[in-house]
Amino acid sequence: MKIAVGSDMEATVLRLAVEELRKRGHEVIPFGALVTKNAPWPKVAMEAARYVAEGKADQAVLFCWTGTGISMAANKIRGARAALCWDAPTAAGARQWNDANILAMSLRYTSEELLREIFEAWFSSEPSTDEEDAACIRYLKEEDTVR
Repeated sequence: MKIAVGSDMEATVLRLAVEELRKRGHEVIPFGALVTKNAPWPKVAMEAARYVAEGKADQAVLFCWTGTGISMAANKIRGARAALCWDAPTAAGARQWNDANILAMSLRYTSEELLREIFEAWFSSEPSTDEEDAACIRYLKEEDTVR
């Protein structure tokens, strides 16, 4: 898969994420601090989310200090479904029940071990085929008219 990866600031966990994604066989498309020093989180998030929405990337992995801002900004882009994930069960649920296509995480709280657990849950989970879950995602897509 092509994965857009970005952050507003340089951090060890950001570099580790790139390394882990490549180990898993993914192509990394860099954004923000992976490219430049001046990387405002809204711009990083929206550019990466646009890549996902336009099909230039299959998914994105985004970071900011808390993960909150980057997920809020990414969700401004029509077709982006960013989920702020603090642990593996949340990541699995975001993929399964929400068909999330953007994983947002905290630079401050995501340890090396936690990153690997979240990635394992995220990349091993698929969107639910349950009709009730699928109907929720269809509704979300249909109501995505603000953007």
